[in-house]
Amino acid sequence: MSSTLMMLTGDINLMNVTDATIPFRQIASTLNSADVLFGNLECCFYQPPAAISVMDEGFYASPAAGQALKIAGYAAIGNANNVNYGTEAISASLQALKTLDIPSTGAGLNRSEARAPVILTHNGVRYGFIQRTSVYWPTNHEALEHSPGVAALRGITAYQLPLHKTRPEIPPANRPGVPPVIVTWTDPKYLAEYVQEISDLRKQVDVLVASQHWGLHEEVLEYMTEISHAVIDAGADIVIGHGPHYSLPVELYKGKPIFYGLGSFSFHTGHGGRAHGDWLGMLARVELKGNTVERASFEFVRHNALNETIICDTAKEMAAIETLRQRSAPFATTIAIDGNHGILQVAVPGK
Repeated sequence: MSSTLMMLTGDINLMNVTDATIPFRQIASTLNSADVLFGNLECCFYQPPAAISVMDEGFYASPAAGQALKIAGYAAIGNANNVNYGTEAISASLQALKTLDIPSTGAGLNRSEARAPVILTHNGVRYGFIQRTSVYWPTNHEALEHSPGVAALRGITAYQLPLHKTRPEIPPANRPGVPPVIVTWTDPKYLAEYVQEISDLRKQVDVLVASQHWGLHEEVLEYMTEISHAVIDAGADIVIGHGPHYSLPVELYKGKPIFYGLGSFSFHTGHGGRAHGDWLGMLARVELKGNTVERASFEFVRHNALNETIICDTAKEMAAIETLRQRSAPFATTIAIDGNHGILQVAVPGK
């Protein structure tokens, strides 16, 4: 089977984009070199009939802005996330993506549609994409049997006293005011259903990508690792995360890459109408021979004052590389530098 190059991106938010040629024009030639390009669409292509408050849920972009995805060459996108919100908005966005001829996974007019994967073929290789969000609203946001929404993967949070002194920076729990340890895990029913869907999809494709909307700030929480390992055990070849808008640690688990957080990829306007600052995201590259990962790497990306996504000079981002190395170490993974690329490698004990 021939070698293929897949590129994967984090959050794409095209709110307030009036010229679809701008967001990716500095990076389009790079993206177009991929055999397959996939990312998380963090907006709906929808124009509300009346003005809405910037504090309302949902990120709504002009359907015309969707042409930016075509310019970039996205073969498919995921839209299970916390801002694909509202029955009318989701329905309109799905129709806009259909018009653009860009298949999507993660939102639908009912639960079956929202959970359905995207399967596409390029140069004889069958690619499967499936997406879930663990960050969503309790107000009719999850797609149900007869209602539109997003494909959810429910997480659970618990707060416990640090009785066993597992973290040296936390004082003993014999004094008032000691902060709790926050523990997370995945709802067993939701995870079992997802694992079964991954296993079923594995039989239909050569390369399987599981895409997850999750996270809080810069932490990799327990439920994120639980999901990642479970879906790889079930047959996924690559796991990507997005949502916190930070570049999070990386892991090679059983030879399969996990990018816990690719961060922002095109994201100018956020919650409350606030402009996002000088964020640092990641463009992931996975080179495959069949479904064997030959190399997994990334380049850092930022955006400029014109809201153009640009590839960073890695030599000028070494502080970020070193931070990522340190935070990836608990996952027995390190990062080597090859030109402008950060290469995921299994850490060698004692080195």
